[in-house]
Amino acid sequence: MKTTRRQFIKSVGLGTVTLAFPNLISTRCAAAKQPNILFIMSDDHAEQAISCYGSQLIETSHIDRIAHEGIRFENSFVTNSICAPSRAVLLTGKYSHMNGLRDNQDEFDGSQMTFPKLLQQAGYQTAMIGKWHLKTDPTGFDEWKILIDQGEYYNPTLIENGVRNEYIGYTTDLITDIAVESLNRRDRNRPFCMLVHHKAPHRNWMPNLKYLDVYNDRDLPLPETFYDDYADRQAAKEADMRIDDMYLSSDMKLNTGYYEKETGTGGNLASAPFAEMGWAASLARLTETQRKAWDAHYDRINEEFRDLKLTGDDLLRWKYQRYIKDYLSCILSVDESVGRLLEYLDEEGLNDNTLVVYTSDQGFYLGEHGWYDKRFMYEESLGMPLVMRYPDQMKSNRVSEKMVLNLDFAPTFLDFAGVEIPVEMQGESLRAITSGNGQGEWRDSIYYHYYEYPHGWHNVKRHYGVRTERYKLIHFYYDIDTWELFDLQRDPNELNNLYDDPDYTDIVNTLKTELERLQQKYGDTDIRI
Repeated sequence: MKTTRRQFIKSVGLGTVTLAFPNLISTRCAAAKQPNILFIMSDDHAEQAISCYGSQLIETSHIDRIAHEGIRFENSFVTNSICAPSRAVLLTGKYSHMNGLRDNQDEFDGSQMTFPKLLQQAGYQTAMIGKWHLKTDPTGFDEWKILIDQGEYYNPTLIENGVRNEYIGYTTDLITDIAVESLNRRDRNRPFCMLVHHKAPHRNWMPNLKYLDVYNDRDLPLPETFYDDYADRQAAKEADMRIDDMYLSSDMKLNTGYYEKETGTGGNLASAPFAEMGWAASLARLTETQRKAWDAHYDRINEEFRDLKLTGDDLLRWKYQRYIKDYLSCILSVDESVGRLLEYLDEEGLNDNTLVVYTSDQGFYLGEHGWYDKRFMYEESLGMPLVMRYPDQMKSNRVSEKMVLNLDFAPTFLDFAGVEIPVEMQGESLRAITSGNGQGEWRDSIYYHYYEYPHGWHNVKRHYGVRTERYKLIHFYYDIDTWELFDLQRDPNELNNLYDDPDYTDIVNTLKTELERLQQKYGDTDIRI
C-alpha cells in the first residue's frame, strides 16, 4: 500500500514522550559522554552552489548555519570522484583499491570493517537513510531504509531492513521525514549515529513542485570557462559530458513532439531512445495531482522551445539555463531538509552533544569547461563541500585551509566517539583541526585515482595524480599516456597544461617523486592497464 507523505507524518505521531518530557530527554542527551553523530550527504552538490562558499547562484542558509556555528573546510577533496566509490571510502576509511570498490560497476563487500560497525560495537544506535548505491545490503546498521540504485525524485520505493515499501511524495522530503521518525524512536540513553544520504541533486534534476518557479524571472551567468577548447588536454577533449550533449528529454524535460528527433549536438543524440523511455517512466511515476502542477510549469517551457527553433550557441545557452535552474532548485529542498534536521536537534536539546556534518559525495561541474558531471581530478569535481558543527568542542565561524579527504571521515567519527581507530584505516582524524588545536604535522599533498573507463559513462580516461597547495600533476592512462601539470596559483581554472614547459621540469620531477611516495604509502603500486 502506498503511503502519502501527510499520512506518514501523521503516523509518526506528535503525542510522544519527546513532546511530553522534553527537559528530561535534553538532560539525558546532554549528559552523554559520547557525541551523537548526524552525517548528512547529498549527491553531486558542488561548492559553487553553497552560499557559505561564496556562491552567487543560490542562498543555502541552513547549510551555512552549520559553517557559521562550526567550521568550513576550504580544501576538502574526494579520492575518487564518482558515487559508489566515494561512499565505500566514507564507510571504510580506505582508498578504492583497498576496499575493493573502484567504480559504479563493482559491488561493496559488506563483510569488511566499517566505522558504523565499530560504533555499533561501542554502544551506538546506527541508522542509514536514503541513497546507498552499493549493490549489497547495508551492514553495521540497526536500521536501514535505502533507495533502490539511484532512486527516484518522486514517489520512491525504499528497502527497509530488507522489505520494499512505496511512498508518495518528494524524495528529499521523505528521507527527512524518515530520519526524524527514526530519531523519535531512538533509545535516549544511548548515542546515535545517523547517515542521511540524499539523492538530490543527482541527474536528472527534478525539483520539488514548490520550487519549480524560483528562477523564472532571471537567467544565470555563464561560467568563465564555459567555452573551454581543451587545448593541450587530450583526455578532456575526448570526454563526453558537455552540456550541449545533454538529452532534450530526460535532462531538459522536453516531451516528444516538442523537438525534432534528429536534433542533437556532439557525441550524444539529444533525443536518444533510452533517454526518452527513461523520461517517460519518470513522468509516469507522478500522481495526477503532481503531474498537473508539473505540467503547469514545463508545458510552457516545451512550447517556448518548439517556437524558438534554437540551434548552435543559442541552443547551448538555453540548455545551460535549463540545467542550472533545475539543479539549483533541487538544492533548495536539500537545504530545507538540513534546516528541518537542525530544528529537530534544537527542539530536542541535542545541539551541544551532536556532531553535525554536511558534505557531498563529490563535487560537480556547473558549466565550467562546458561540462556537467564529475570524475576528473580538476578542482570542480575533486573538491567537495564540508562543514561541521559540534558546539561542545568546536568554536564557531572557523575556516580551515588544511587539505582533507573523504578518507578522513571514518577515523574522525571514531575519534570523537572514543573508539580506537584501526591501523588499516588510511585517513586521519580531523578532530584536532576542528578543535583549533591542529597545529601539528598534517598532509601537504593528496592522492587521487579514478578507474571507470572504458565501461561506464562519459568517456573519462583512467587517471591518478597528486595535488599540493600550489600544483597538480595528473597521469591519464589505459589507452593513452599523457601527463598534465597545473600551477593553481597562476592558473586556478586549469586551462594551461605546463607539463612540457622546460621552466617546470624541476617541479614535475618533484611531484613525480611525491606521487610515487603516496602510491607506496597507500599501497597503490600495482596499476594495471
